[in-house]
Amino acid sequence: MPLYDYACPACATEFDAFRPMSDAARPSPCPACGTAAPRRISAPRLAGLSKAALAAHATNERASHEPRRSSHVCGPGCSHGGGSKGFSAVAEKPAMKTFPAKRPWMFSH
Repeated sequence: MPLYDYACPACATEFDAFRPMSDAARPSPCPACGTAAPRRISAPRLAGLSKAALAAHATNERASHEPRRSSHVCGPGCSHGGGSKGFSAVAEKPAMKTFPAKRPWMFSH
């Protein structure tokens, strides 16, 4: 359940309450005086997150609208080795392994 902020109009108490998302728009009873307190709009609590969680949120946000793509412009079979190294969405596997030493006629599984 999410944590919502409330402000009591009767006694000016500000408090937090865990409420189901279905009750997000409904007022919550004030713990000090019992008056129905409307929800207060506040900023997200990102300062309490760990660096790993913040990095994960940033990665997810970036990945949602800016997928990484390869910027290499040459076609298949390019062997010049130049260009920028980018991320390829589809990894190409070789049809068979090459064995420079012994038994070049054997295939691996």
